[in-house]
Order: sequence, then structure tokens, then C-alpha cells
Amino acid sequence: MQGEPTMALLRTIKLGFIPSNRGFFSKELAASMRDQTIETLKCMGIEVIVPDVAATKVGCVETRQEAELAAELFRRHGVHGILVGAVNFGEEQGVAWCVRKAALNVPIMIFGCQEEETLTMKTRRRDAFCGLLSIGEVLRQIGAAYTVAQTPICFPTDASFRADIDAFVRICRVVHGIRNARYGQIGARPDAFWTCRYDEKSLQLLGPTTVTLDLSEVFGGAGRISDSDPDLAAVIRSIQGYADTSAVKQLSVIRSAKLELFLRRWAKEQAIDAFAIQCWTSIQANYGVCSCTTMSRFGDEGVPSACEADIMGTLSMHACLLASDSPAALADWNNLHNEDHELVNVWHCGVFPAAFASTPVKLGVQEIIASSGAASYDDSEGTVEFTARPNPLTLCRVTQDPREGWKAVVAQGRIEPNKATTFGAYGWCRIAHLDRLYRDVLLRHFPHHVAITQGHVGNVLWEALGNYLGMKSFHATQDTPGLYTPALPFAGVQTVDVPIRAAAL
Repeated sequence: MQGEPTMALLRTIKLGFIPSNRGFFSKELAASMRDQTIETLKCMGIEVIVPDVAATKVGCVETRQEAELAAELFRRHGVHGILVGAVNFGEEQGVAWCVRKAALNVPIMIFGCQEEETLTMKTRRRDAFCGLLSIGEVLRQIGAAYTVAQTPICFPTDASFRADIDAFVRICRVVHGIRNARYGQIGARPDAFWTCRYDEKSLQLLGPTTVTLDLSEVFGGAGRISDSDPDLAAVIRSIQGYADTSAVKQLSVIRSAKLELFLRRWAKEQAIDAFAIQCWTSIQANYGVCSCTTMSRFGDEGVPSACEADIMGTLSMHACLLASDSPAALADWNNLHNEDHELVNVWHCGVFPAAFASTPVKLGVQEIIASSGAASYDDSEGTVEFTARPNPLTLCRVTQDPREGWKAVVAQGRIEPNKATTFGAYGWCRIAHLDRLYRDVLLRHFPHHVAITQGHVGNVLWEALGNYLGMKSFHATQDTPGLYTPALPFAGVQTVDVPIRAAAL
């Protein structure tokens, strides 16, 4: 069962391409840039929806009729984003009319094509540097949110263009994924956790639908799974391959496997993208195992699983997953290092996906619950314990404010080795200006849970959550308008050991 996602989460992304042409300028130069753009997108695994060369002048968009043709193509194919390229000066009205008639409310990125050479009196000009300003202006006039390439004027063959498209694909994936998400809420939040409250109606207006399931149904459903169920044996073997189970009872592994199998079947039936579960203390006291093993394994397969029925944490994790195409976890902002005030312990009891691990993954016991007497030690097994490996890290938290609406905080850092140790799953994360960020988290009403994912995708989350999903976004060091700017030494770091499938949705 391991490696079998609950849903087919990844699909090839489709971009509608508007090669914006103005007839006063060279149609040959416009056609050349159109074709180079399409070739680059296809090489990145992106499905390109664009007018055929036989349908419009050199396959570009200039007139109202051409704009309507392109808009109909975009609607018919259900594109996830629109790319606008000023392949010469560009025709602003054609762009505006196409976007307006398509009426898809998807992310839009604009860029312009560079001149073939340094200008001379004989140069065949594009003047896209000028025309792109007009395209941006008309998009503002029709109320369309859009993204500007970090290198706005370029050739489609440039590495900078591919990097901009990579980021834009991720933005489209976050926006589309969240607007169409289905989140499972399994059990009520623990009564002590007001921090996990949320407004389900406001969440629905944003896009995600909440599907609820009572813990009693989980306990009953898992309990009815027969020991002879062939799927159960497969899950047990998979858990034993996922982690060292020698420190826990075989009965705990069986209970974890039945819980996982029941939730897999339920999640498939309900088309669940991510979920949150009341992970303590009812499940230990009444079912006899921690849910951490199940949640960790779901997360490792790309189905984020949040603790303490924290649906806003689920949304934050889902956004991180969609941005990075790498597993996400939910951590506590747990401890400030005594000797280094830019080093924070991101920790949870034992629910991180194994993709984060640098040390061997092993199953253990939830000491906090067991030592408090809320459940016995025998019934508190099933945490997933390891130290996170050194890697770039993006942290994100989305929250609802009853007075100010949706908010998001984004940070970038790096997990690094440290001699300080604790139990559960954790890593020491270096974040520049951590004190300033921590004060902002306190002052801007963000709770103690934060989603994490490997890799640096802060700019993607900043753009997707802020520009397209309408959230007020915060981080500690905003230097450049429209760009998430992490402080040194992390500037420009985008690498991560986990493979990133940029063209997937």
C-alpha cells in the first residue's frame, strides 16, 4: 500500500498562451518568439493551449476576433493559468479582451521579449519593454490579478525564463489546488486548543470544502476490519518497511494498520486532498494507539495530515505541498535555542513524513500523553521519531482573523545539525531575523502551528496566497515589491534533495 496515493494529485498543467502582437511591428519577429516560447514550455512538460497559425495572424493575438478565439480555446481546455508574452510591442486590448472573455479567474504571468540586438538605425524593433507596461495597465483596468516575471524582458530560451515559468507553474498549482480542495476533518479539535478554531463558511468561500467524520466512526470502522483482510497484511508489511517497529508492540502496528486502511478507503471515497485529525487524547484512550504513524505515512505520499484537527494547518500544509511538490509537515514553533537566537526547533510529537529524516525512522511512544495519565503507555505507541536532515526549508501559516480576514506568514530557512536533542520528530531551523519574525507571528495573530516543506518556495507562496487568494501576507524581511526576499545567506537558494516535478498539478 505504501506509495499508493489516496488521489491522483498530480496532472500535467495546462497554460493558455497569449502571444500578443501589434501589427505595426514585425510579424516575423513575433512568430519567432511565439514558437520559441511554445517549444520551451513543451520541453518543461507543460501542455500549451494557443491559437493555431492558421487560425490567427502567425498564431498570435491582436484583434478582438483573435482574442475571442483564444478565450474560447482556454475555456474549452480548462487552462490552469494564462501566460501573456509581448512577442513584439504587443496589443493591450487583445490581451484584455481575451482575459475578460475567458473569465477563468486563473493566475496570469506577463513577460516581454528582448530585442534581437543592441539597437541601431537598421534594427527590426520589438519595443516589448514599452508595450509590456501597457499590457499591465489594461489588466489592472479590468481588475485582473497578474504576476510579473522576475526577469520581465528576456528570450524564451533564457534560463531566467525557465525559472520564471517554473515558479508560475507552482503558483498555478497552489491556487488551483486550494480553490478546489476537499479537506477531511476527523473528530473535533481538542477542547484546550482554541488556537485550532476556524470558520468553515469562510473557508468554503475561499474554495476548500470540509468533509467531517466523527472519531466514533473511525474507531468503529477500523475495529471492524478483519485480521484476515488481505489489504491489512499489505499495510502491516509496508509500515514495517517504513520504520523500525522493534520498540513497539505488534498490536500497536496492527492498530495503526487498521486505522490507516480505514482512512485510505474513506479518503478515496470522499476524494480527500488533505486532512486533520483529533490526534489526542481520545484516540489513545479509546482506540489504543497514536495516529502519528498513519498521518506520517499519508504525508509522505502527498496527502498532508494535520494534528489536533487543525484545518487551517491542513490548508497551510497543502499550500506548501503544492508549491514545492515535496511532502509537508505541521510543526510547533517549539523552542528557541539557548545559544543562538536565529535557531528554532521545529518539532512535533512524531508525525513528520519520513522524507524529512536524516536519522533512522523508528516508532516510539507519546511520552507527554502517557506520563500525564491521559492514556496508558501501551495505548500511546505509534509516534514516528527521527531528526530532520539538513536542507532548505519553507515555513508557512494561513489563518483567519475575524476582523482582518485571511492572513499568511511565510519564512525561509535551513535545517542544520545541532547537538541539542529531544524526542519526537524535529529539526533545528536557522531563520534570519527570527526575533523579528516571531514578534510578527505574535502580533499578527498566527498560532503555534506552522507548515513546513523542503526547498525554498517562499516567493511562490507569497504570490499565490497574497496576490491570487487575497490574503494579507507577512514575513520578516520584505525588501523588494512583489518579491519574497529572504535574507542572506539564503538568497537565491532553490535546491532541495527531494525531486521537484515542476510541471505537475
